[in-house]
Amino acid sequence: MKVRLINYTPNPIETIFTAARTCYSPDGPISIWKRTSDGEISQDKMFSLIDRVIASGHLSVLEHISFTFAIEGISRACSHQLVRHRIASFSQQSQRYVSAGKDFVVPHSIANDESAEKIFSDTLRTIEETYKKLVERGIPKEDARFILPNATQTKIVMTMNFRELYQVCQIRLCTRAQWEIRELFWKVKSEIKKVPQLAGFSEYLVPQCQILGYCPERKSCGLMPSRDEIEFVKKNIEGER
Repeated sequence: MKVRLINYTPNPIETIFTAARTCYSPDGPISIWKRTSDGEISQDKMFSLIDRVIASGHLSVLEHISFTFAIEGISRACSHQLVRHRIASFSQQSQRYVSAGKDFVVPHSIANDESAEKIFSDTLRTIEETYKKLVERGIPKEDARFILPNATQTKIVMTMNFRELYQVCQIRLCTRAQWEIRELFWKVKSEIKKVPQLAGFSEYLVPQCQILGYCPERKSCGLMPSRDEIEFVKKNIEGER
Protein backbone atom coordinates (compact mmCIF):
# COMPACT_ATOMS: atom_id res chain seq x y z
CA MET A 1 0.00 0.00 0.00
CA LYS A 2 1.28 3.44 -0.98
CA VAL A 3 -0.20 6.76 0.15
CA ARG A 4 1.08 10.18 -0.91
CA LEU A 5 -0.20 13.63 -0.03
CA ILE A 6 -0.18 15.35 -3.44
CA ASN A 7 -1.96 18.62 -2.68
CA TYR A 8 -3.53 20.68 0.10
CA THR A 9 -5.06 24.10 0.69
CA PRO A 10 -2.34 26.78 0.82
CA ASN A 11 -1.92 28.58 4.16
CA PRO A 12 -4.15 26.07 5.97
CA ILE A 13 -3.53 27.33 9.52
CA GLU A 14 -4.21 30.93 8.53
CA THR A 15 -7.34 29.88 6.61
CA ILE A 16 -8.94 28.07 9.55
CA PHE A 17 -7.90 30.78 11.99
CA THR A 18 -9.44 33.50 9.80
CA ALA A 19 -12.69 31.53 9.50
CA ALA A 20 -12.85 30.84 13.24
CA ARG A 21 -11.85 34.36 14.31
CA THR A 22 -14.43 35.89 11.97
CA CYS A 23 -17.18 34.16 13.95
CA TYR A 24 -16.15 35.77 17.23
CA SER A 25 -14.62 39.10 16.23
CA PRO A 26 -16.04 42.50 15.19
CA ASP A 27 -13.20 42.61 12.65
CA GLY A 28 -13.85 41.42 9.12
CA PRO A 29 -12.11 38.40 7.56
CA ILE A 30 -10.08 40.60 5.20
CA SER A 31 -8.35 42.44 8.05
CA ILE A 32 -7.92 39.20 10.04
CA TRP A 33 -6.34 37.50 7.02
CA LYS A 34 -3.99 40.44 6.50
CA ARG A 35 -2.79 40.18 10.11
CA THR A 36 -2.04 36.48 9.68
CA SER A 37 -0.28 37.13 6.35
CA ASP A 38 1.80 39.93 7.87
CA GLY A 39 2.95 37.62 10.66
CA GLU A 40 1.25 39.63 13.42
CA ILE A 41 -0.32 36.44 14.84
CA SER A 42 1.90 33.49 15.81
CA GLN A 43 1.14 29.93 14.80
CA ASP A 44 0.88 28.99 18.47
CA LYS A 45 -1.87 31.58 18.93
CA MET A 46 -3.66 30.39 15.80
CA PHE A 47 -3.53 26.76 16.92
CA SER A 48 -4.72 27.80 20.37
CA LEU A 49 -7.92 29.15 18.82
CA ILE A 50 -8.26 26.06 16.61
CA ASP A 51 -7.96 23.90 19.74
CA ARG A 52 -10.77 25.82 21.40
CA VAL A 53 -13.19 25.68 18.47
CA ILE A 54 -12.62 21.94 18.02
CA ALA A 55 -13.15 21.35 21.74
CA SER A 56 -16.39 23.34 21.56
CA GLY A 57 -17.62 21.31 18.60
CA HIS A 58 -17.49 24.26 16.21
CA LEU A 59 -16.22 22.03 13.41
CA SER A 60 -17.60 23.86 10.38
CA VAL A 61 -14.48 26.06 10.23
CA LEU A 62 -12.41 22.94 9.50
CA GLU A 63 -14.20 22.55 6.17
CA HIS A 64 -12.28 25.45 4.64
CA ILE A 65 -9.15 23.37 4.03
CA SER A 66 -8.76 20.07 2.22
CA PHE A 67 -6.14 17.45 1.42
CA THR A 68 -5.67 15.31 -1.70
CA PHE A 69 -4.04 11.88 -1.50
CA ALA A 70 -2.86 9.46 -4.18
CA ILE A 71 -3.52 5.91 -2.96
CA GLU A 72 -2.20 2.74 -4.59
CA GLY A 73 -2.27 -0.95 -3.79
CA ILE A 74 -5.39 -1.17 -1.65
CA SER A 75 -7.97 -3.87 -2.21
CA ARG A 76 -11.43 -3.38 -3.62
CA ALA A 77 -12.67 -4.49 -0.18
CA CYS A 78 -10.88 -1.47 1.30
CA SER A 79 -12.01 0.97 -1.38
CA HIS A 80 -15.65 -0.12 -0.89
CA GLN A 81 -15.32 0.95 2.76
CA LEU A 82 -13.50 4.14 1.84
CA VAL A 83 -16.10 5.50 -0.57
CA ARG A 84 -18.81 5.17 2.08
CA HIS A 85 -17.41 8.39 3.54
CA ARG A 86 -19.61 10.63 1.44
CA ILE A 87 -18.23 14.11 2.13
CA ALA A 88 -15.19 13.49 -0.03
CA SER A 89 -14.21 13.23 -3.69
CA PHE A 90 -12.91 9.98 -5.18
CA SER A 91 -11.46 9.17 -8.61
CA GLN A 92 -10.83 5.44 -8.91
CA GLN A 93 -9.09 3.34 -11.54
CA SER A 94 -11.77 1.86 -13.78
CA GLN A 95 -12.06 -1.89 -14.30
CA ARG A 96 -14.09 -1.13 -17.44
CA TYR A 97 -11.07 0.29 -19.25
CA VAL A 98 -8.02 -1.00 -17.38
CA SER A 99 -7.08 -4.69 -17.40
CA ALA A 100 -7.25 -6.14 -13.90
CA GLY A 101 -6.72 -9.50 -12.24
CA LYS A 102 -2.94 -9.29 -11.93
CA ASP A 103 -2.32 -7.79 -8.49
CA PHE A 104 -4.07 -8.80 -5.28
CA VAL A 105 -3.95 -7.92 -1.59
CA VAL A 106 -3.31 -10.89 0.71
CA PRO A 107 -4.55 -10.48 4.31
CA HIS A 108 -1.94 -11.11 7.01
CA SER A 109 -4.05 -13.88 8.55
CA ILE A 110 -3.79 -15.79 5.27
CA ALA A 111 -0.19 -14.89 4.43
CA ASN A 112 0.95 -16.18 7.84
CA ASP A 113 -0.80 -19.54 7.39
CA GLU A 114 1.04 -21.65 4.81
CA SER A 115 -1.85 -23.96 3.93
CA ALA A 116 -4.37 -21.09 3.82
CA GLU A 117 -2.01 -19.03 1.66
CA LYS A 118 -1.75 -21.89 -0.84
CA ILE A 119 -5.54 -22.23 -1.09
CA PHE A 120 -5.82 -18.47 -1.50
CA SER A 121 -3.08 -18.13 -4.14
CA ASP A 122 -4.30 -21.16 -6.12
CA THR A 123 -7.80 -19.71 -6.26
CA LEU A 124 -6.51 -16.28 -7.33
CA ARG A 125 -4.40 -17.89 -10.03
CA THR A 126 -7.47 -19.65 -11.41
CA ILE A 127 -9.46 -16.40 -11.35
CA GLU A 128 -6.62 -14.52 -13.05
CA GLU A 129 -6.41 -17.12 -15.83
CA THR A 130 -10.18 -17.18 -16.28
CA TYR A 131 -10.38 -13.39 -16.49
CA LYS A 132 -7.62 -13.37 -19.10
CA LYS A 133 -9.36 -16.07 -21.20
CA LEU A 134 -12.66 -14.16 -21.11
CA VAL A 135 -11.00 -10.95 -22.32
CA GLU A 136 -9.10 -12.84 -25.04
CA ARG A 137 -12.42 -14.27 -26.27
CA GLY A 138 -13.67 -10.75 -26.77
CA ILE A 139 -15.69 -10.39 -23.58
CA PRO A 140 -15.66 -6.68 -22.60
CA LYS A 141 -13.54 -5.90 -19.56
CA GLU A 142 -16.63 -4.44 -17.89
CA ASP A 143 -18.22 -7.91 -18.05
CA ALA A 144 -15.11 -10.03 -17.45
CA ARG A 145 -14.50 -8.10 -14.22
CA PHE A 146 -17.55 -9.76 -12.64
CA ILE A 147 -15.31 -12.69 -11.75
CA LEU A 148 -12.74 -10.59 -9.91
CA PRO A 149 -12.57 -10.83 -6.08
CA ASN A 150 -12.46 -8.15 -3.38
CA ALA A 151 -8.72 -8.85 -3.12
CA THR A 152 -8.11 -7.14 -6.48
CA GLN A 153 -5.84 -4.12 -6.07
CA THR A 154 -7.03 -0.66 -7.07
CA LYS A 155 -5.75 2.90 -7.26
CA ILE A 156 -7.64 5.99 -6.17
CA VAL A 157 -7.29 9.74 -5.67
CA MET A 158 -9.09 11.02 -2.57
CA THR A 159 -9.81 14.58 -1.49
CA MET A 160 -11.29 15.32 1.94
CA ASN A 161 -11.84 18.51 3.84
CA PHE A 162 -10.30 18.55 7.30
CA ARG A 163 -13.58 18.19 9.17
CA GLU A 164 -14.38 14.95 7.35
CA LEU A 165 -10.82 13.66 7.78
CA TYR A 166 -10.93 14.50 11.50
CA GLN A 167 -14.15 12.53 11.93
CA VAL A 168 -13.21 9.61 9.63
CA CYS A 169 -9.96 9.06 11.53
CA GLN A 170 -11.92 8.73 14.77
CA ILE A 171 -13.61 5.68 13.26
CA ARG A 172 -10.89 4.21 11.06
CA LEU A 173 -7.91 4.56 13.43
CA CYS A 174 -9.78 2.54 16.06
CA THR A 175 -8.25 -0.89 16.69
CA ARG A 176 -11.65 -2.39 15.89
CA ALA A 177 -11.59 -0.99 12.35
CA GLN A 178 -10.74 -3.45 9.58
CA TRP A 179 -6.94 -3.76 9.40
CA GLU A 180 -6.44 -2.51 5.83
CA ILE A 181 -8.43 0.72 6.07
CA ARG A 182 -6.89 1.34 9.49
CA GLU A 183 -3.42 1.04 7.93
CA LEU A 184 -4.54 3.40 5.15
CA PHE A 185 -5.51 6.17 7.57
CA TRP A 186 -2.36 5.74 9.65
CA LYS A 187 -0.46 6.39 6.41
CA VAL A 188 -2.72 9.38 5.69
CA LYS A 189 -1.87 10.79 9.12
CA SER A 190 1.82 10.11 8.55
CA GLU A 191 1.76 11.95 5.22
CA ILE A 192 0.26 15.04 6.85
CA LYS A 193 2.77 14.87 9.71
CA LYS A 194 5.70 14.89 7.23
CA VAL A 195 4.87 18.41 6.06
CA PRO A 196 6.13 20.99 8.62
CA GLN A 197 3.28 23.38 7.79
CA LEU A 198 0.73 20.61 8.43
CA ALA A 199 2.33 18.65 11.27
CA GLY A 200 0.12 20.29 13.90
CA PHE A 201 -3.02 19.05 12.14
CA SER A 202 -1.89 15.42 12.42
CA GLU A 203 -2.20 15.66 16.21
CA TYR A 204 -5.98 15.95 15.85
CA LEU A 205 -6.19 12.68 13.89
CA VAL A 206 -6.75 10.10 16.63
CA PRO A 207 -9.21 7.32 17.51
CA GLN A 208 -12.49 8.55 18.98
CA CYS A 209 -11.72 7.15 22.43
CA GLN A 210 -8.80 9.58 22.80
CA ILE A 211 -11.18 12.48 22.26
CA LEU A 212 -14.03 11.16 24.42
CA GLY A 213 -11.83 9.81 27.21
CA TYR A 214 -13.59 6.45 27.02
CA CYS A 215 -14.30 3.71 24.47
CA PRO A 216 -17.73 4.07 22.82
CA GLU A 217 -17.70 0.40 21.76
CA ARG A 218 -19.40 -2.25 23.85
CA LYS A 219 -16.05 -3.86 24.61
CA SER A 220 -12.86 -1.82 24.85
CA CYS A 221 -9.58 -2.90 23.26
CA GLY A 222 -7.91 -1.76 26.49
CA LEU A 223 -6.59 1.60 25.34
CA MET A 224 -9.46 3.34 27.14
CA PRO A 225 -12.12 1.96 29.49
CA SER A 226 -15.57 1.47 27.97
CA ARG A 227 -18.53 3.56 29.10
CA ASP A 228 -19.96 0.46 30.83
CA GLU A 229 -16.69 -0.09 32.70
CA ILE A 230 -16.67 3.52 33.87
CA GLU A 231 -20.28 3.23 35.06
CA PHE A 232 -19.43 0.00 36.88
CA VAL A 233 -16.55 1.65 38.73
CA LYS A 234 -18.73 4.66 39.61
CA LYS A 235 -21.45 2.42 41.05
CA ASN A 236 -18.92 0.51 43.15
CA ILE A 237 -17.45 3.73 44.51
CA GLU A 238 -20.89 5.08 45.35
CA GLY A 239 -21.78 1.74 46.98
CA GLU A 240 -18.70 1.89 49.18
CA ARG A 241 -19.73 5.35 50.37
